Amino acid sequence: MSGSAASVPVTAMVFTLDEEVNLPACLASLRAFEDVVVIDSFSADRTEQIARAAGARFFQHEFAGFGSQRAWAFAHAGTLLPWVLVLDADERVPPELAAEIADRARQAPQEIAAFRVRRRFYFRGRWLRRSSLYPTWVVRLVRPGRVEWIDRGHAETQRVDGAIGELQHDLIDENLKGLDEWRARQERYAEREAAYEAVLDGRGLTLRDLASADPLRRREALKAAARLLPGRALWFFLYCAVVRGGILEGLDGVRFCAMKAGYQRRIVARRRELRRGGAP
Repeated sequence: MSGSAASVPVTAMVFTLDEEVNLPACLASLRAFEDVVVIDSFSADRTEQIARAAGARFFQHEFAGFGSQRAWAFAHAGTLLPWVLVLDADERVPPELAAEIADRARQAPQEIAAFRVRRRFYFRGRWLRRSSLYPTWVVRLVRPGRVEWIDRGHAETQRVDGAIGELQHDLIDENLKGLDEWRARQERYAEREAAYEAVLDGRGLTLRDLASADPLRRREALKAAARLLPGRALWFFLYCAVVRGGILEGLDGVRFCAMKAGYQRRIVARRRELRRGGAP
């Protein structure tokens, strides 16, 4: 949206559904980006007006999954620049990360097809470093045509044609919609994740991936190991609150660990129902 000397030569691609609360802060953090596009899943609020008022290009497509939605956007929204930064509307790009992205976009060698970035999760206005299991790495800065987006449960994964670099500055993740919306969203995510896990039931765990130097592969291996654990919600809470130190972040930390453990419990319950072939 900016053509100044300090602009970021990257397309910022923001995915939305009823994001009038979160979108203004997200778009404000993208003012230096030369191109901003919003991919909306037919919001019923003011998302479209906010996007267009900010000068973003605007497209709509029915949501089926995070991976397939990103794939559709890359195929149909027109990536105008050699690099694309993929964002959700509750994420923000701080100035130091924007500057780093601009530098990497101009200087990255051709063998680098994508960059992963750490997400810094905020809850009730506070960064929960320990209980959010920081650092969580996600692939977000990519060369169009070098990354394939694939649905994976409620989220997505990627196949990358080339090397993956790492950005040094963090992406900010802070949803402003409140706890009721968070719980409703976790219910939807748990449904998708349970269906995905039901398909994977019986598949073996690749132990080598647990010791991988690649944090994305290691994270997937840990998730696979967690699927095999009895009482996994309790184990998750203990890992989050005790091993990773969530209890040191006070009531907010313990509450967040409990909320995420509840998400694990919902996945297990729904997967059990799917095995029996019944509806909830």
